[in-house]
Amino acid sequence: MAKGMTKSQVLQALSEKTEMSKKDVSMFMDALANLAYGETKKSGEFTLPGFGKLVKKHRAARMGRNPATGEQIKIGAKTVVKFRVAKAAKDSIL
Repeated sequence: MAKGMTKSQVLQALSEKTEMSKKDVSMFMDALANLAYGETKKSGEFTLPGFGKLVKKHRAARMGRNPATGEQIKIGAKTVVKFRVAKAAKDSIL
């Protein structure tokens, strides 16, 4: 399987396509990430058109099994973040 682009490679490619400096692109990417994290924490979801949606989801407590011993254990309730890929992204990639 091919390895994806590194952050540095992404910054370089975006810098070339947008004619912005790598520093400006990096600041934009950091601001976008912080906005996505903050919005998801506050409202429960953040949509990035054309890519997908970050969704905060509550996972209920459940019984699990320790794979090493086979012993049943209780797994506590927790909140997780899921990413739902947009239909446009699926259609263009698949």
